[in-house]
Amino acid sequence: MNIQQLERQVIVPNNDFIHKAEKLKPVLHETIVKPSHIVSVKADKNYIHGWRVDSISSASNLINNEYKKDDSFILDFGDHQVGYLSLNIRPAGSPPDAPLKLKLTFGEMPVEVAEPFENYNGWLSSSWLQEETIFVDVLPTSIQLPRRYSFRYVKFDIVDTSPKYRVVFEKVECHAVTSAILQNVQDINHHDLVMQKIDEVSIKTLADCMQEVFEDGPKRDRRLWLGDLRLQALANYETFRNNDLVKRCLYLFAGVPDNKGRVPANVFISPKLIADDTYLYDYSLLFAVTLYDYYLETRDTDTLKELWPTAFRQIELALDRLDENNIVQDSSDWWSFIDWNDNLNKQTPSQGVLIYTMKRAILLAEELNVKEVEILKIRLKEIIEATKKYLWDEEQQFFISGLERQISWASQIWMVLAEILPLEENKLLLNRLLSEKPSIGISSPYMYHYLIEALILTNKEEVAIQEMKNYWGEMIKDGADTFWELFDPNNKDFSPYGSHLINSYCHAWSCTPTYLIRKYNL
Repeated sequence: MNIQQLERQVIVPNNDFIHKAEKLKPVLHETIVKPSHIVSVKADKNYIHGWRVDSISSASNLINNEYKKDDSFILDFGDHQVGYLSLNIRPAGSPPDAPLKLKLTFGEMPVEVAEPFENYNGWLSSSWLQEETIFVDVLPTSIQLPRRYSFRYVKFDIVDTSPKYRVVFEKVECHAVTSAILQNVQDINHHDLVMQKIDEVSIKTLADCMQEVFEDGPKRDRRLWLGDLRLQALANYETFRNNDLVKRCLYLFAGVPDNKGRVPANVFISPKLIADDTYLYDYSLLFAVTLYDYYLETRDTDTLKELWPTAFRQIELALDRLDENNIVQDSSDWWSFIDWNDNLNKQTPSQGVLIYTMKRAILLAEELNVKEVEILKIRLKEIIEATKKYLWDEEQQFFISGLERQISWASQIWMVLAEILPLEENKLLLNRLLSEKPSIGISSPYMYHYLIEALILTNKEEVAIQEMKNYWGEMIKDGADTFWELFDPNNKDFSPYGSHLINSYCHAWSCTPTYLIRKYNL
């Protein structure tokens, strides 16, 4: 699958919004982090991806080691870091009579420093694999790498020196950066140690993704995506409370609509603000949902007034996609994300996202006392009636999607969240879902978040807690110190990109357990 949908793009920038976003650019806070251990990575089928980490010695012993051509070692920084590596190198033995050739490989997980990147065969660019080759002409020297990396492990390969000298590495440090202020997070002492750990790892995940924007992943893609933003903002409200960063991100999206008024699925902020040419049906709608969440948290009426037209326009565009029966048209000329699953039909879950969004947009329109409120109410009633008529299968007691009448987890989850059915019927629907387990399941933490919310909405908190433990708790058992972009407990090598080497192991949409735990007192 190629996520790019290239087309001729005409961007109509709103310079006032872009200026406001720039004024909200956060300060990055730097922390010096030293490695904790020198480690080895060994093949072991009992560990995720088939690799385990063994400690060799304290990293403080590094200055006592001299390395020659073809030597290598791995440093463990203790947990996940996002920042810039610096190090000092000095020669040992005879004066250096040839440059040092040094290769550095960065890994969020052991597999990345164990399996050669040369073997990578995924469809995402191999340039996302984190490595540097450095030639050092003059020794001793101090080096600070200009590129920011996302890692826990760093492998040093001494590719070449000369027979006459060896090298010693000193003062290896990571200058870790984040716009999150850790002191703003209120400690909780959960009676359940697994839930306590899940909360802590969620917060670490969010912090490492909080840079100049809410990045989706500091390893990859290192940019602002709308679907991720919505979930990061929710987690932020319960932890760091950096609401200006949410506001900045909303203005960035609103600053670069196209000539139809569409907001892109993601934006780049360097070398300047650039709208990507990918547009997603569900992500565009989530702009309005994110604005709704932001307003509930801040009561920032000025921002609501300014961004309401952008939010409403996304709903107008989404309504244009409905057919004569008021059902989202399913064809080859659109894309709705919903979840990473090539087999998932997106029609019905997208219908659910539309209804979910419209209900929140009506509340915003009433708050603003704007004329759009009546339009939204009329259309919402028509769409709900159509959904029950055309997408509910009375015999199977599930919502169906597409011409093949597919039954998927995503369709049921989004219809529960959209509250199409009464509460008791939604409870029964989720009971059937968990019991019958349709084969078109959940592929990402993004969709798992919405499953947990659906369970909470139907007062199934105990089931929600168990599902969180089974999913995010299992990641921790497999060594996660930040939560991952993708995780299938039944297929731990899963990657939609063709290789788990390219997966992101610190990812925005996986940070929400802290929100769920704190918001709903789980």
